[in-house]
Amino acid sequence: MRRAKFAILISILLVGGIVLLWVWINLRWKAAKDEEIPKVSTLSADMQMEKIRFVEDKQGRKTWELEAKSAQQYQDQNVMTLEDVKVTFYSKDGRTFIVTGNRAKVYQDSKDLELSGDVTLSSSDGYRLQTQSVSYRNSERRVTSADPVVLEGELIRLAGKGMLIDLESKTFKVLSDVKTQWRGGRKG
Repeated sequence: MRRAKFAILISILLVGGIVLLWVWINLRWKAAKDEEIPKVSTLSADMQMEKIRFVEDKQGRKTWELEAKSAQQYQDQNVMTLEDVKVTFYSKDGRTFIVTGNRAKVYQDSKDLELSGDVTLSSSDGYRLQTQSVSYRNSERRVTSADPVVLEGELIRLAGKGMLIDLESKTFKVLSDVKTQWRGGRKG
């Protein structure tokens, strides 16, 4: 039961990180647009940034940090894309959570988000969640993946196909082909 609660916590932090990333990007884009900065058109993107790093600090404490190789804004589609994304979250209790993925796509109208390519969430206390993609649907407040999902910790390995996180009901489900392995050779 404790492991399931921790898996839910990790999933919520992953979704929270994705949402924070989207909010931050949306606010930065709006601020840049309001300042009427001239648009730079590179390969059909309205705006492009390279080697970005942003840090959020609340009351003197770092809460999260975002790094990406590049970011592109496509105003006509109201979409922002990021490459080689890494977000680090710093909890009040001293733990850190790192979310990485090869690509992120933020749909600014719907506030939906997709993170794809070797998506990983690692915690400083030894847990790691891996999948190939996750999608966040803001209107439903759900995170989903149809890909294989693996959650590993010091004493457990949980694997399956597909994942559903419902933020309203605070539930985490692996949808099919679920296998649990306790470290030390026992299977459950």
